[in-house]
Amino acid sequence: MEASTLLSQQWASCLDKEDWFPPLEKVLENITLEQAIWKPFEGAHSIWELVCHILFYEKKFLVRFLGETENEPQAENNESTFRLPAQTIEGWEETKQEYFHVHRELGKILETVDHEDLYRPVPGEDHSLVLELKSLAMHDAYHIGQMVFLSKMQGAWAEKRSF
Repeated sequence: MEASTLLSQQWASCLDKEDWFPPLEKVLENITLEQAIWKPFEGAHSIWELVCHILFYEKKFLVRFLGETENEPQAENNESTFRLPAQTIEGWEETKQEYFHVHRELGKILETVDHEDLYRPVPGEDHSLVLELKSLAMHDAYHIGQMVFLSKMQGAWAEKRSF
C-alpha cells in the first residue's frame, strides 16, 4: 500500500471518517458556545482553544507547502496558538468552518501529490511532507481525544453513538 493511501485514510479519520476514535466533525457537531469555552479548571484548555491550536498548525503547514510563506500564521510560542477570537457564536462557527476547510485542503493535497513530492523537504523544515502529515494527524487525534473527554465532563457526549 502506498504511503499516500495510508496517510489519506489517517487524515480522513481525524475529520469525517469513523475509525478507532470519533472524527472531529462528529465530536463538534452539537457543541454549544458555552460548552466550547468551558474549562474544568484554571489552566486547562477549552474545546474551542484546542480547535484553534490544531487549526494553527495545519494552516501553518498548508501555507508552507503551497509556498505562501507570507501568509504563514505566527505565534510567540505554543501557548499562544490556543488563543480565541471574539467569543461569539459566529466566532465559534467560523473557527470550526475554517478548520474543516484547511483540513480538507490538506486532504486534497494528499490525494493528488505524487510520490516524489511526498518525500521532498517541507519548506522551512528538515523533514518531508509524509512525516509532517503523519505527525499532524497524530497531533489531531491526541487533541480530539481531549475534546471528547471535555464534552463527556460536561454531559454533552451522547450515551449511544455509532463509535
